[in-house]
Amino acid sequence: MTRRNTNMKYIREILRLKYENKLNNSGIAVSLKIGRTTVRECLKRASAANIGWPIPEQIDDSNLEAMLYPSSQSEKSKQKQAKLDFERTHKELKRKGTTLHLLWEEYCAPNPEGYSYSQFCQLYRDWAGKRGIWMPQIYKAGEKMFVDYTGVTMPITNEKDGSVHAAQIFVAVLGASTYVYAEATLSQKMQDFVMSHCRAFRFFGGVPELVIPDNLKSAIIKAHRYEPDENPTYREMAKHYGVVILAARVRRPQDKPLVEQAVQQVERQILAPLRDRQFFNLNELNDEIKPRLDQMNKKPFQKISSSRWCQFEEIDQPALKPLPIIPYEYAQWQTTKASMGYLVFVDEHYYSVPYRLAGEIMETRRTKNIVEIYYKNRRIASHQRSYVKGGKTILKEHMPKSHQEYAECTAEKVLKEGGEIGRQTKTLFMKIMDESGHPKKGTKICSGILRLKKSYGEDRLEAACDRACRVGGHSLASIESILKKGLDQQEMKESNQSPVAHIFHENIRGDFE
Repeated sequence: MTRRNTNMKYIREILRLKYENKLNNSGIAVSLKIGRTTVRECLKRASAANIGWPIPEQIDDSNLEAMLYPSSQSEKSKQKQAKLDFERTHKELKRKGTTLHLLWEEYCAPNPEGYSYSQFCQLYRDWAGKRGIWMPQIYKAGEKMFVDYTGVTMPITNEKDGSVHAAQIFVAVLGASTYVYAEATLSQKMQDFVMSHCRAFRFFGGVPELVIPDNLKSAIIKAHRYEPDENPTYREMAKHYGVVILAARVRRPQDKPLVEQAVQQVERQILAPLRDRQFFNLNELNDEIKPRLDQMNKKPFQKISSSRWCQFEEIDQPALKPLPIIPYEYAQWQTTKASMGYLVFVDEHYYSVPYRLAGEIMETRRTKNIVEIYYKNRRIASHQRSYVKGGKTILKEHMPKSHQEYAECTAEKVLKEGGEIGRQTKTLFMKIMDESGHPKKGTKICSGILRLKKSYGEDRLEAACDRACRVGGHSLASIESILKKGLDQQEMKESNQSPVAHIFHENIRGDFE
C-alpha cells in the first residue's frame, strides 16, 4: 500500500480505532483490511508527531500528511514517481511472457531505492483506473478473439413481396488491440456463425490462439462451467485454423467485457446511423458497414493517443498465427444409426457403409460435394454427395459377397456369359428374355441356368440349350431335366410331328426324341 493511500484513507480511522475503540493493532488491521505493518507504522509516526485522538479540527488532511511524513520523504517519493512510465508498462504487459514483476525489476535496475513491488503494482492500478482501463484482464498480443452478436438487428426488405427479414450483426474483437470486425448475416445458425469466424480471420489477416464465444447453440451444445460441449462443426473449424475454443461462462458478461463494449460501439457508431436506410440484400448492408467499421477502428481513443488500427498494427497483427493455405470448407456433422441394410440416411438420401457395421451408431460429415462416414473416429466410407431425395448411393465393396453377385447379375452380363458358353446358350437366353415379360425376371432365370455349368460343364450346358431351343423348352426347369436325364448326350430323331408334339415340358411324361 502506498503512503498516499494510507494518509488519505486510513490515518484518521486508525487513530480512532486505536484510541476510541481500544482495538489492538491486529484488530485494526482486520477491521480496515490492511496490513499490521501499515497500522504499526502509522501509529509510530503519529506518536512521534504528538498526534492523538481526536485530531484537532484545524488539522486537515494536507497538514496531517505533512506532520506525519516530512517534506524530505515527500520529495523523495516525487522523484521516484517521476521515473515511472506506466504508458510503457501498460503496453509492455500485452506482449507475451511480460509480467508486472519483470517490469518492476527493470524499473529497479537503474532505481535501486525505488518503489517496492507492492507499491509499484498499486501505483499502476491507480494509473490504470484513472484511464478507464480494466486492470484484472491484461490481454496478450495475438492471444484472444471475442465473438458475439449485437442486440440490434437490421431489416432486409424483399423486393418482390415487401416482406422484411431481420439480419443479424456478428462482431469479433481482438483482445490486446480491441480491433473490431463486424458483418451482417442472415441468421445466427451454424453455417452463418462458423463462416463469420472464417471471414473475421481473413479480415485480421491471421489467427489468434483462443476464440471466446458466448454459449449460443451454434457454438456450444451443452454449457458447462469447466468443460462445455462444443458443436462438432465448430470444433472442426477451430481445428482447421489451429485455434482453441474457450466459451465464456453462462450469463457472465465480465468474461468478455471487450466484445460487450465492441458490440455497443458497433450499435452506436455503425448501426444507429443506418437505422432509417432501406436495404434489399446483405451485400448492400455490408457495403455500408465496411467504411463505417474502418472509420470506427481508426478513430482516436479519448484517453490514449492511439487508435484500434494503430494498436492492431503494432501489437496484435505481428503476433497472429498465419492463415492456413487451404480455406476452411463448411461441413455439417450428424450422429446416425446404420440400418440393417447397411445404409445411413443423410439429408434425405441413403448412403452405404460396410455391411459388418449394420446397426451401429456412427458420425456423418457432409460438405457441398462429399459425404463422409466415421465409426469410432475412423473414416469408413466416402461418397459423392447426391441431392436426389430418397435415392440410394451404394458401393459394391460395402456389400456381402452374395449381394454383390446378385447386384452384378444384369441382362447384359448374363447374355454375355451365355455367348461365351456357346451360340445356342445365348439364343436360349434371348428367347427367355423376350418371353419373361421383364428383364429382371429373365435375368434371374438365365442366372440360374448359368449356375448349372459348375455341375455339368459348358459343353453339356450348350448341348442342353440346343435341345431346349429345338423343343421349345425355354425354362430353367427344362434345362435341369434335360441334364439330369442325360438327354443332351442323345441324338434327337427327326419327326414329322407338328411343332406342338416337339414341345418338351417337365410335367409331361415320356421322351420326345
